[in-house]
Amino acid sequence: MSHRVLVLNGPNLGRLGTREPDVYGSATFDDLAALCRETGRRLNLHVEVRQTDDEAELIRWVHEAADERLPVVLNPAAFTHYSYGLRDALAQRTAPLIEVHISNPAAREEFRHTSVVAGVATGTIAGFGMLSYVLALQAVAELIAQDAAASS
Repeated sequence: MSHRVLVLNGPNLGRLGTREPDVYGSATFDDLAALCRETGRRLNLHVEVRQTDDEAELIRWVHEAADERLPVVLNPAAFTHYSYGLRDALAQRTAPLIEVHISNPAAREEFRHTSVVAGVATGTIAGFGMLSYVLALQAVAELIAQDAAASS
């Protein structure tokens, strides 16, 4: 049985491939979604990839994940730095939450150095480009396996 995982992406990530390719690379959002789904298949995870520029929609998805006990891989994008509403929703999580970033926020502008999300996440993976998502999904699979072993 594969475990369902949500890969949620915040504002402007739908513009990957054209948005600041020197920072985010040339891969498109569709490329990212395909990579996440393929990685999920290899790890026996059913991966659903979503993107929104709307904070309220992202919060609704986080509530869905909490209610359904779904692990989340989240790139909150700009919401990382100031969305206390998103942070409060994430604090209600009932399964692993991995914060991901394509770039390394700590190596960028000062306003990007603070994550209001990190304090409620299981962990953060940043700076590895699209590989950040692969590593996050590997972490989710391992956490699921550890939980299953502890339960048996």
